[in-house]
Amino acid sequence: MSTGKKRPVGAPSMPFIEDYLPALMAQAHALMAHEFHEIVRSRGFTVSEWRILASLAGSGPVPIGRLAQFVVMKQPTVTRVLDRQEARGEIRRIAHKTDRRITLVSITPKGMRLVAELIELAREHEQRMLKPLGREHALSLKASLRQMIALHEPVGGIALVDSGDD
Repeated sequence: MSTGKKRPVGAPSMPFIEDYLPALMAQAHALMAHEFHEIVRSRGFTVSEWRILASLAGSGPVPIGRLAQFVVMKQPTVTRVLDRQEARGEIRRIAHKTDRRITLVSITPKGMRLVAELIELAREHEQRMLKPLGREHALSLKASLRQMIALHEPVGGIALVDSGDD
């Protein structure tokens, strides 16, 4: 991308967007997720349905608002997807014991059976994608991302942008 012109003293050595962490993370996500999302769709799930079932697998009941943060979708979109999944018996809604404003959601045995193979495929896909980095670098990258999330997540949760696929 060189124009042959000299850069001013103190100017970055590469274009801003190629060194801007949010842009790098978005590009990495898009590249890594695209291939796996094709597998998800080939199994009859939308990406949103996959994200929800994968987020609920292995956890106890989760408030819908927190689930929306995990899957990085707006709560109304999550609610619509949950409606479909509940009708198919993949998830169940549970009233909160002390706060009627909160609805919890958990995965059913049927939902767990449906998502189990995809989780295994996701783990294999992740391994293939991270293998060139080496195990230690991959573990360090994940730890750094978890730390960034913990340090920067607002009290009310992540500012969400709807994925638009549902």
